[in-house]
Amino acid sequence: MPKHVAFIMDGNRRYAQKTHKVRQEGHTQGFEKLAETLRWCLNLGIHEVTVYAFSIENFKRSKEEVDGLMELARQKFSRLLTEQCFLNVCFAYTSRHEIANAVKEMAWGVEQGLINPSDVSEALLSECLYSSSSPDPDLLIRTSGEVRLSDFLLWQTSYSCLVFQSVLWPEYSFWNLCEAVLQYQLSHRSLQKARELHQEEQKLQQLESDSTCLSEILQRGGNGKPMEAQSRQNALLHYTSSREQRVQRFLNALQHKRDSFFDRLSSQTNDGEKAAKGKEEPTRRSARLSAKAAKGKKASNPAENGDAKADQAQKVDAAADSK
Repeated sequence: MPKHVAFIMDGNRRYAQKTHKVRQEGHTQGFEKLAETLRWCLNLGIHEVTVYAFSIENFKRSKEEVDGLMELARQKFSRLLTEQCFLNVCFAYTSRHEIANAVKEMAWGVEQGLINPSDVSEALLSECLYSSSSPDPDLLIRTSGEVRLSDFLLWQTSYSCLVFQSVLWPEYSFWNLCEAVLQYQLSHRSLQKARELHQEEQKLQQLESDSTCLSEILQRGGNGKPMEAQSRQNALLHYTSSREQRVQRFLNALQHKRDSFFDRLSSQTNDGEKAAKGKEEPTRRSARLSAKAAKGKKASNPAENGDAKADQAQKVDAAADSK
């Protein structure tokens, strides 16, 4: 059974067109289907799900649709946080941007003196991706019949089972999920073997890189005499340990950098909400005062009417007396 499944939830707009509904209703149905699918995954033993909610390219859609999606996300994702399944949401995301950003982060690490240029590797790039805290998806599912990844998790799905299904996302069913899981199970052995071979190849490449770097260091600082095999092995182990410590310090610094960014972003968002709330409060207070004034005016009208009637009655009585 896959432990991590990724979804490209495609087909919301086509579903709306098919059922003669507005686009926003199609997206609403898509979010409802996600909540339902998370429960199915949990029941099957799939505890981590990653979804492609909104790509950077989606900003090219109409402003009305983009604004509607943003508001819908604010409403629905807060509810999805109560689900027990571990949910990763890729929002305003493309894989190429993620990979390019990982390269920039490694360049920043070299510039800051946290790592050496020789420390840069495929494995380190993986650690610099946004998804580094999660295992790569075992299974990726795309609905709506489109057979492409649309710039989603290109690096992470190199050894994942890819399943493309024709059903539109709002119409996705439990049996569609079971079909995708079955396809994963049929290809699991070959995928697992390919992944393990790749991991072994990575280890050999890293060992070769460490050995080359050590040789360069010895040539620069040695006396020209060849080093004994045991001494060289010890030196290689020491170099590898030093590299791993450098890399870990860099990753810790990178995590701190990202945490600080999100803290600032959260603070700015909260300040913006407070400012908006502060602007709304005088309006609400004014509305309450207006309502009270209107209510008081209505309450005073009967008395005014009563006084008018009393005056009129007095005039009639006076006229009668004069006669």
